[in-house]
Amino acid sequence: MKEPDDQDTDGGKSDRSKSDRRPSQGSSKSEPRSAVKEDYKFLENTTDETVTEGEESYLEDDDSYTEHLEGSSSSLQEDYAESVGESRYMETPAPAAEEAEEKVKKKISETFFYDYTQLISTPFVTPDSNIPLDLLTLVHSFGYDCRKRANLQLLDNNTVLYVAGNQLILLNLKTKEQIYLRSSSGTGIGVIGVHPDKTYFTVAEKGFSPKIVVYEYPSLRPYRILRDGTDLGYAYVDFNYNGTLLASVGGNPDHTLTIWNWKEEQPILRTKAFSQEVFKVTFNPEDDEQLTTSGSGHIKFWEMALTFTGLKLQGLLGRFGKTATTDIEGYMELPDGKVLSGSEWGNMLVWEAGLIKVELCRAARKSCHQGPINQIVLDEGEVITVGSDGCIRIWDFETIDTADSIDDTGLLEIEPINELQVDKNVKLFSMIKMNETGHNFWLAQDASGAIWKLDLSFSNITQDPECLFSFHSGAIEALALSPLTYLMATTALDCSVRIYDFASKTPLAQMRFKQGGTALAWVPLLVSYTGAQIIAGFEDGVVRILELYDPKKLTVFAGRKKILDAEIRLKQVFKPHTAHVTALAYERDGEILATGSKDQTVFFFEVEKGYKPIGYITTPGPVCQLLWSPSSHPESTLLIICENGYVLEAPLPTIEEEEEGHDVVSYEIKDMSIKCFHFSSVKSKILRLIELEKRKKKKELREKEKEEKRKQLAAEMGEDGEKELQGKEEEKEEEEEEPLPQIFIPSTPCHILCGFYSGPGKFWVSLGGYDAGFLYHCAFPPYDKSRDIKEQRDEPFDFRFLQDTEDNPIQAITFSINQDVMFCGMKNGAIRVYILSQNDLSLTNMADYWHFNMHDNNYGCVKGISASFDDRFLVTTGADSNIFVFNVFSEFELKKTIKAKVPSPRFGIETEPLPKDIEDPKTYSIENARRKREHDKLMKEVEEIKAGKREQLKALRTEFWKLLEMNEELPKHMQFKRTDFDVDSKIRAEIDRKTVYKIQQVEKELGWEKEKHRIGLMKLQNRFRDSLESDMVVVHAIQSDHKVSTYRLVKPSKYSRSKRASQSERRTSKFERFEKEGAGRKDSQRDTGGSISVPEESIIEKGKKFRPKTLSEIMVENQIEKTRKLIVKAERAKIKIQQRKKEWEELYKSKPDDDYEDPKDVQAIKEAQLCMGDFNLKTASDYKIPEHMRINAAKKEEELGHLDSLAHSKKMHMNKCILSLRDLKVAVIEEIQCLVQEVKNIQSTLHISKHVPIPQIPQIHPEEVPEKRFQYDEETLLVFKRQQMKSRAGKDPEVECAGSSGSAGGFLRISSGKDGDLTTRDSLSRSSKASSFGLEVPKLLEFERADPTEVELEVMKRDEIKHMYMQQYLTNRIKELIVTFDAELRLLRHQKLKLDTQMKLSDLHHVTLFQEILLLKNFEKQENILQERVNSLDKEEQDLQWKINETLKEMEEKKNEVTRLQDQEKALYAGFQAALGENNKFANFLMKVLKKRIKRSKKKEVEGDADEDEDSDESSEEESSLESDEDESGSEDEVFDDSICPTNCDTGLFELALQLREKRLDIEEALVEEKKTIDNLKKEYDTMSKKVKIVGTNLNAAEEALEAYQREKQQRLNELLVVIPLKLHQIEYVVFGEIPTDLSGTLVFSNHSLGRLQERIVQLQEENSKQQKLNKEYRERRKQLIREKREMAKNINQMEETVRQLMISKFGRVINLEALQTLSVNTTLEELKIKKLRKELSNAKEMKMWEEKIAQMRWELMMKTKEHTKKLHQMNDLCIEKKKLDSRLNTLQNQQGNAFQGPRKADIVAREKVTELIRVQAERISALKKEIALLRKKGGFILPPIQPPQENQMKPMDL
Repeated sequence: MKEPDDQDTDGGKSDRSKSDRRPSQGSSKSEPRSAVKEDYKFLENTTDETVTEGEESYLEDDDSYTEHLEGSSSSLQEDYAESVGESRYMETPAPAAEEAEEKVKKKISETFFYDYTQLISTPFVTPDSNIPLDLLTLVHSFGYDCRKRANLQLLDNNTVLYVAGNQLILLNLKTKEQIYLRSSSGTGIGVIGVHPDKTYFTVAEKGFSPKIVVYEYPSLRPYRILRDGTDLGYAYVDFNYNGTLLASVGGNPDHTLTIWNWKEEQPILRTKAFSQEVFKVTFNPEDDEQLTTSGSGHIKFWEMALTFTGLKLQGLLGRFGKTATTDIEGYMELPDGKVLSGSEWGNMLVWEAGLIKVELCRAARKSCHQGPINQIVLDEGEVITVGSDGCIRIWDFETIDTADSIDDTGLLEIEPINELQVDKNVKLFSMIKMNETGHNFWLAQDASGAIWKLDLSFSNITQDPECLFSFHSGAIEALALSPLTYLMATTALDCSVRIYDFASKTPLAQMRFKQGGTALAWVPLLVSYTGAQIIAGFEDGVVRILELYDPKKLTVFAGRKKILDAEIRLKQVFKPHTAHVTALAYERDGEILATGSKDQTVFFFEVEKGYKPIGYITTPGPVCQLLWSPSSHPESTLLIICENGYVLEAPLPTIEEEEEGHDVVSYEIKDMSIKCFHFSSVKSKILRLIELEKRKKKKELREKEKEEKRKQLAAEMGEDGEKELQGKEEEKEEEEEEPLPQIFIPSTPCHILCGFYSGPGKFWVSLGGYDAGFLYHCAFPPYDKSRDIKEQRDEPFDFRFLQDTEDNPIQAITFSINQDVMFCGMKNGAIRVYILSQNDLSLTNMADYWHFNMHDNNYGCVKGISASFDDRFLVTTGADSNIFVFNVFSEFELKKTIKAKVPSPRFGIETEPLPKDIEDPKTYSIENARRKREHDKLMKEVEEIKAGKREQLKALRTEFWKLLEMNEELPKHMQFKRTDFDVDSKIRAEIDRKTVYKIQQVEKELGWEKEKHRIGLMKLQNRFRDSLESDMVVVHAIQSDHKVSTYRLVKPSKYSRSKRASQSERRTSKFERFEKEGAGRKDSQRDTGGSISVPEESIIEKGKKFRPKTLSEIMVENQIEKTRKLIVKAERAKIKIQQRKKEWEELYKSKPDDDYEDPKDVQAIKEAQLCMGDFNLKTASDYKIPEHMRINAAKKEEELGHLDSLAHSKKMHMNKCILSLRDLKVAVIEEIQCLVQEVKNIQSTLHISKHVPIPQIPQIHPEEVPEKRFQYDEETLLVFKRQQMKSRAGKDPEVECAGSSGSAGGFLRISSGKDGDLTTRDSLSRSSKASSFGLEVPKLLEFERADPTEVELEVMKRDEIKHMYMQQYLTNRIKELIVTFDAELRLLRHQKLKLDTQMKLSDLHHVTLFQEILLLKNFEKQENILQERVNSLDKEEQDLQWKINETLKEMEEKKNEVTRLQDQEKALYAGFQAALGENNKFANFLMKVLKKRIKRSKKKEVEGDADEDEDSDESSEEESSLESDEDESGSEDEVFDDSICPTNCDTGLFELALQLREKRLDIEEALVEEKKTIDNLKKEYDTMSKKVKIVGTNLNAAEEALEAYQREKQQRLNELLVVIPLKLHQIEYVVFGEIPTDLSGTLVFSNHSLGRLQERIVQLQEENSKQQKLNKEYRERRKQLIREKREMAKNINQMEETVRQLMISKFGRVINLEALQTLSVNTTLEELKIKKLRKELSNAKEMKMWEEKIAQMRWELMMKTKEHTKKLHQMNDLCIEKKKLDSRLNTLQNQQGNAFQGPRKADIVAREKVTELIRVQAERISALKKEIALLRKKGGFILPPIQPPQENQMKPMDL
């Protein structure tokens, strides 16, 4: 090992040097407690003075600190004290507060360095022990933490830098030497970084308040230390481009982002980066004020902003929007501020302004990488992406920088320039460039455990990827050291086993497998005396025995290219387990191997017999360790440690010889006496005992102190003082003591981590979780077979306290050879060494130990620790992928280098066959294989028994059928019925029921299979059969070998289906039909509506209609009719004049302009320009594609669809013809069958000598009916089943072939037997007739027994002749049918051959079209973009042109408006001048009043700033001009006041002047506004004109670009090869009478095109002569028209003069005849007259009505008056009568006496009532008189009638 030398420099002697180094965790504990307290007090006094800006200090009180020292295992206070102690530089004594503050603020010298020896952490050694600090010295590191972020840095071309646990390793790539730098905290290194100049590198550590140490390179001296940047660890660091600033980001929990001025050790800015894990922070290379951070589900963009409170870090969080949130590992800042990042799914994201601008992917939406992108680098104008898929891809920077989304998906497809696939199973994590001139070499960090050297030059001499170093990936699961030499074996879950020579620091060999390794052991020398064998266990339960040998000592090197120092060979493999193999152990004599697994089994093997399985035992939990008892024990036992708290002790299994023929069902050993220990937690009891001991000691000390005080007081004060002291002591004793810790037992047992034997039946174990912190000494209880181990609870009988292991238990333990040193591997990656007494496994003395952190403290748990065979070396492996080799301290130093000796190969090892490896993880284990074998054997025996039973049943069934046959042979009256054979009818019913039930069960069981096969069949049909429209049918000729086949047609392609219907073929829509029917429907509704409205007239209206008219109505109607006639006359005249004007306008419109051109001529010229002249070929570089000839993918698809549909229709037609031919053959065969049957019937009557050979009946070939292949029946299925059963049974191949042929024949036989004849009703009828004809003769002959007569002989002779004729005729008919059919087939075959030629040409054309479509689709995207740009510019130009036209129109309107206003102003002045008259002495005054300018308030309008400015300027000018005019007017005449009318001046004229002045001012204001509007319109017109020019220029450029793109597309189309088959007579290109070999310069014409061109020459000649004749005729015609035009002009002048003279003679002047003709009545006046007449009539009616009403009211008044008079007369009579009665009463009263004097009360009341009645009537009379007077007046107001009096007032008096 090499470490930086201690160098004394000027910086080391400076005043800024540090006096106190930070002690490590261990060394800090070795300091005395008093010294630590003094340091603590010093910190309290100086904390406030030494805190600088950006730093914080956290202090705790002295009590908590004291408690920490006494009992707690935490080291937070110590870490704090250490971190604050580090803030003082070397050689700086404790200064005063002011001096310290001045020195902190003082700038650090550039030559200042820290002392490395005082900075680094050192091992902890128990105080007052003799253990040396260098007990273990790091020799070499074989591991590499390949999954640590940015764990590969380059210092120069030969030196790389990476972290290994608590070590920083500088590796020389050439010499492979390693230099180690230890961490200063001893708690791990978080991340490293390198300065851009490669002169410094940073080590950012982990732990409480970690530091960042900056080292200078190559001196490796600590240059700067940065403190208080995070809480527990750094995640990433990065220098800016110039190296002046350093950015760091912390890990959990604070994630603090800090910007450092690292040379001054001062933080500049600090903020929280994010709430989740941050992976990376980098500066923008172009701008140091911009940073980027990324991490879990986020990316954040930072900027240093100067605010009013100072410089701040402002962060903008990237928003993903529609894109899924992703962890961002790799990103890159682009020069323009955008950021390019990766994603988890492998695409690249372009960020701009905190948003995703575009997502980049490859063509066809493929991701850029198959997995996350871990790094993105910009190098030499190219973007390099590094992915987890092991690929490095190079991208064009310009394409990425200008990328933008083109649709809503936000995706943009790009392709890499180059790419490199490093290797299989490579996961690239990071990459760094090597500075080698002339080369483009990079070093890559592979997360699969390697460092690669890559050449990214991508040239012809590019080197292949080179793997510089290979390591384990992930946690190293097992370690084994050779018992003979310095060899080491390791394995991990990365599926590899590696061999190292740790003495010479060399990796030797490795071997890879399909599964990861989990256990490893070196085979002892008793088994392999050469020490060449290794045994390894894997995660799939397989155990492999590997053999190591030196290949250089082999005698034969067949095909060897490179000879390595060592090679590994697979020797044996077996699978005892079904889960992870966790432990392997050989018995002390090497006879038995034990393997343990997580499947809770331990398997034993007999080693001598080739690892023959002995058996296995089950354990109550997963096995984690196996240990055989040492030779010192009397018996050989196996210690089995389970994870869940169980420890077992198994005796040596007995090896039994298996008897022949006796197979054991299972390997399980059930009769083994296994002792069990179930651990029960005792930690709480131990803590209680410790507490009791502490309290006991405190009490004893307290008693001693009391006794001394009692003696002192007794001596001083006597008995009183003693009594007083006793009272105080009693009071203190009364105080209750604190409660003791409670007994706690965790519910879930803690895991046992490791253990070892201490003696027979005794062992030590280390536990994790709650029970950590102790080693427990346990003993097995006696074996009890009846004991339940699950309910068993055992406690250890002894323990050993382990300091500082409560949260850091021991994971692995090993001993030296003499067992005087115990090496322990800790959970936090530390190594602890205990010095013991020799062979003291009871651990009686464990006080002294050595402790040092080596592996990573967070995830570097020590998985394996082992010492070499001679105790010179110690090797540790951890979960952080690191392997450390230590040199154990020894007084005897090694004088020479040591190298391990690789075992020599065995004799004949090169010729031995390799054993078959177990690669499938589903392979049966040894136990499962045996059980499977036994199960198969049992099933075979059962099947044999079943077969025997079946044979018995078969024999019984045969006997039963014989009985049934015998029963049927008996007479019917003696036969038994079928039911009589049933012994019990219930049995048959039960059998039937069970049969039905079994059938149902079988259907249910096979339901899934049935549905599966049905779906599979349906998928096959959908995939292969449904897509076919017609299968291939081959029709064979009958006599010849000719045949014709149909086309195998698939359904039409998408191109033919997507063909759109033309406009002429398009069906009218529903809306169009509705519009067509709408007119008729509305008319009908109008007609019906009119008819319906007639009967709705009421009877009253009919009465009014036929009522006689009055005179007034007749007058009104006459007036209306007269007016109507006048209006109609005037309208007719107007219409006539308008028609005449229209005719003239049309005539003038039809008049051609001077430059008029005939549209036909223009069209002809255009056609000539397009179709005539010298045109370039399509292959020319300047070929311009006409608009109508431009093609795109849609047109090509339509063309392809048309071709497909045409070919499809022709093939369909040919298929129909061939199928018709097949039907004809079927019919022919049917007819031949009938004819053959007739011939047979005839021949049956003829002598055999006269028989003619019967023609053979043709057969239908299977190819002619392919649809029969898919028809089957039960027999076919049975044949298929038999074939399957035979193939499964493994019969002879011949039998299988026969079965298969039978099966195939079954299909055809069934089809030919059932449907092969294809008989129809006609054929059946014909065959039946023939058969009946043939049977008549034999029936007749049956009755002939006598010899025939002559007549009969004659008849027979005639019949024979007839039959011979019929025989010959039928035979000829059969031949004729066959010949005719063959002729039809040959004719159709000839037609099909022609069609085949056409179809082949169409296929070639189809290929060409398809190639063109593919090419056009590639161009379509860019073409659409260009076309859209042209269209948008064209539309923009049209819009601007329309706006310009509208602006011009508006300007014209405004100009007309200005002219109109000016005319109004002139008219105003003229009118006022006329109103003044002549010789008006006030004319000047009134004119001044009229012209005077007056300020008037203007309405403010919201306009633009420019308009407001212009308005204000113009208004100010106008105001100034008005003021000047007023001043001038005032100076001219100051006598008159314009607000007062002068004396003798006409007031009306003065008022008129004022009114006209207001109108003038309105007109002037309107003029100003209109002029402003015109100016604005002019500006707008100028602006739009400029825009039109710009847009026009852009449009021309876009059209040129589109044209160039079209030309490029045409050129690419021209490059496509088109196949045209030609015959020799079609080639007319001959050179020197021969056809040239190169026809590339020729043109291919079709005969039609060539003939058309030749005809066109003749047509052009004829057209030329014809055009010359037409030109001559048109010239003559033009001269004649000019003469006629002159004569017509003379006639028009003469007629105009005649009309003028007639007007003067008739009207005296020239008048406007149109105005005279259109002159009519004044419609308004006539309407008013009619209205007046109607109003007079209505008024007369109303007057008459009111007169009638007045007469009625007069009559009512008269009647009321009469009634009133009558009432008055009655009242008068009553009054007279009353007076008479009064007088009589008075007389009577006077006569009778005083008693009756005075009026009575009743009389008084009656009188009052009558008086009231009279008064009311008088009031009514007066009211009626007033009403009558009012009614006499027209329009009088009518009062409401007087209300009658109330009822109580109107009651008559009671007399």
